[in-house]
Amino acid sequence: MSKALLKFVRVSPTKARLIAQEVQGMNAELALASLEFMPNKAAGIISKVIASAVANGDFEPEEVEIVSCRVDKAAVMKRWRPRARGTASRIIKPTAHILVEVAEPAKSEKQTTGKDA
Repeated sequence: MSKALLKFVRVSPTKARLIAQEVQGMNAELALASLEFMPNKAAGIISKVIASAVANGDFEPEEVEIVSCRVDKAAVMKRWRPRARGTASRIIKPTAHILVEVAEPAKSEKQTTGKDA
């Protein structure tokens, strides 16, 4: 099993989790192909992390499946925007940590009890 971690990426964790749930459990090659056509910002970022996790383990994308794709909340950047009458309103800029783990699929062998059914 190999993994890749991207920290403090400037994308909302709630929006990135929607993409991460779609690719979890998929073959890495199929996940990379489907992420290429998604219009979200998080899709491009997650596809790069998947490619990095595959390369970290010296695998080919068609050999492995995505065991875990996790998006955690990171630090939030706080900014201020001037408003009317000298007041200010807060701007929240969320960041996220993205962790992807890939592994070769477990080979499921049929257990025989000695009887041919």
